[in-house]
Amino acid sequence: MSALISQIRVSRASVALAGDLDPSPRQGMTTPGGRGRRRAARRGPVPPGYLPSRSRTARDAMQALQLLLRTGLGCHAGAPVATRLWRVASAGLVPCRAMTTYRTEERGQPPSPGYRLFFKNEAGHYISPFHDIPLKVDSTQENGIPTKRAQNDGSKNLFNMVVEVPRWTNAKMEIATQEPLNPIKQDIKDGKLRYVANIFPHKGYIWNYGALPQTWEDPHQKDKSTDCCGDDDPIDVCEIGSKVLSCGDVIRVKILGILALIDQGETDWKLIAINVNDPEASKFHDIDDVKKYKPGYLEATFNWFRFYKVPEGKPENQFAFNGEFKNKAFALEVVKSAHECWKALLMKKCDGGAINCTNVQVCDSPFHCTPEEARALVQSVPSSTNKESNEEEQVWHFLGKGWEHLKFCHQDFGF
Repeated sequence: MSALISQIRVSRASVALAGDLDPSPRQGMTTPGGRGRRRAARRGPVPPGYLPSRSRTARDAMQALQLLLRTGLGCHAGAPVATRLWRVASAGLVPCRAMTTYRTEERGQPPSPGYRLFFKNEAGHYISPFHDIPLKVDSTQENGIPTKRAQNDGSKNLFNMVVEVPRWTNAKMEIATQEPLNPIKQDIKDGKLRYVANIFPHKGYIWNYGALPQTWEDPHQKDKSTDCCGDDDPIDVCEIGSKVLSCGDVIRVKILGILALIDQGETDWKLIAINVNDPEASKFHDIDDVKKYKPGYLEATFNWFRFYKVPEGKPENQFAFNGEFKNKAFALEVVKSAHECWKALLMKKCDGGAINCTNVQVCDSPFHCTPEEARALVQSVPSSTNKESNEEEQVWHFLGKGWEHLKFCHQDFGF
């Protein structure tokens, strides 16, 4: 706490010096330099509440500092308050309101069948990452559901993404759609934890993989473009930025395109997106930019989804549109449709089957619960400490000519 107070003091002094603002102003007055005093004398009386431009910058920076301190963003990831303040001030940006931040809480130890990763909002209340995190970033909401409003092109393509699987990892982590509050867990098949295979030349997932909240691919609704029903999950996202993210991260992405995987007769959309905070994000606006700036990535993505189940003894996956990646406009329509399906699900206007719709923030939903009820749900989850072996992560698979399957372990190569 003393370190934080020290940072605050340093930040106040820095703001004062940078903006020609006296660190100890009298009644909020500013102190202009000699040249400024002569200009002020020529202009005559100053209107009440007037601040010179540099002082206005200082005032705005102080407002940004206060906002960062209230939300805790100023100390996130160990960054000094002053550093984060000046990133905001130097960009000329003073947020109108705090950007919502999310935290996670583990129950149990990974890798184990009982491991769960729960989500909390900035107030410390447990929430559902499936239902309570807004689809659109900074969207005006009515009872937890974004309302229609005038938006510019940038805001129309700014979405929240929940990261389930970090790049280069193998554990098949996913939002538990059938459990209360939908924590992230590792998928289980035939009583064993699931891992995706390492298929040469790839190691695990080749993107940060996750889902868009407040979307649902309805298994009872046939998609007009694929002629197949949905896969009963939120829409999957392949985030292609340069950073390796963490399980449970909630990031802002812009959508670039989409691939239609057909999995056992169901439509399983795969969005291509990039973290808006990625250093190269400004280059990417549509699917053609991925081809231009990351040549080979889309081909690798197609082949990854085509073959990733072959080591399990399954056939190659199939695709709609002959495996063609559709553009941003097409992808945004798919997202819009999936969001409408989710709203119908939360309002009990369709058959949700085994989907658990418990939520904390969609007040009109018949599945709404209080923060106290949500806490009780989490506390009822047993905290298992039994970890299991993850040997499958160390196995490599090679699909040779004719796709005969060869299997190697790290020790076969002396790793």
